[in-house]
Amino acid sequence: PYFGCITGRYCNRIANGKFLLEGKEYQLAKNNGPHHLHGGNVGFDKVVWQAKEIRRDNAVGLELTRRSPDGEEGYPGNLDVTVRYLVTDNAELVIEYEATTDKTTHVNLTNHTYFNLGGIKGGTILDHELQLWAGSITPTDETLIPTGKIQPVKGTPFDFTASKPIGQDIARTGGNPSGYDINYVIDRQDGPGLPRAAKVRDPKSGRTLEVSTSEPGVQLYTGNFLDGSIVGKGGVAYQKHFGFCLETQHFPDSPNQPDFPTTALKPGQRYHSKTVYRFGTSK
Repeated sequence: PYFGCITGRYCNRIANGKFLLEGKEYQLAKNNGPHHLHGGNVGFDKVVWQAKEIRRDNAVGLELTRRSPDGEEGYPGNLDVTVRYLVTDNAELVIEYEATTDKTTHVNLTNHTYFNLGGIKGGTILDHELQLWAGSITPTDETLIPTGKIQPVKGTPFDFTASKPIGQDIARTGGNPSGYDINYVIDRQDGPGLPRAAKVRDPKSGRTLEVSTSEPGVQLYTGNFLDGSIVGKGGVAYQKHFGFCLETQHFPDSPNQPDFPTTALKPGQRYHSKTVYRFGTSK
């Protein structure tokens, strides 16, 4: 289930595990039915990174680095990647991603943390109240590959433009298994700082989570495939909907969708992405 993992070289799905880039077709690993998911059979979540402690004026953290070699999981180019995790004095978890390449390639990095603001024995997250600063989604086919369209959420069960319980409309989302597993198009706001993406509140504990990001999208996933087979902290078996993910990202299958923001990275360019998870409490 990718608990807490860095997912890459390309998070989410690429249709049929292939793309055309600068006139050449690249075939990737197919590890999700006919499609490529979260970097393939041995993605960034299954490799050893070099690590060192880092300190800033108001934060401490960990810096992870590795080189993804040319051809790894079918991707072109030697990709040098740095990911920094920082815990700040303001109750924030900051994740920064950077990458450079020596050959044009596709890059889309995220973190696949599952949250449950109710704590270790919080049960399902269906009562958590969620608001997304996103008025549209990228709808998918039955295999979770985007159709290429941008669809407004108004009047659909995918509308979280006003805060509501995650479980309020979840039965109407369809899918097998049912639940949310969809990319939201973040509304870009004017002003300083990172654009807001989401706010979540657990009404029982009062804990809150706010998400801001430089990315254009965020994948809402509600743990639809958890089935109790994994036992975690406190001996709790993780059942369906026991956690939610807010994976900040570029859109799924962007290499095959010319109307989506590009994920191509060329030599001489620097990939940079930043996401802030801010924790708090409210009555």
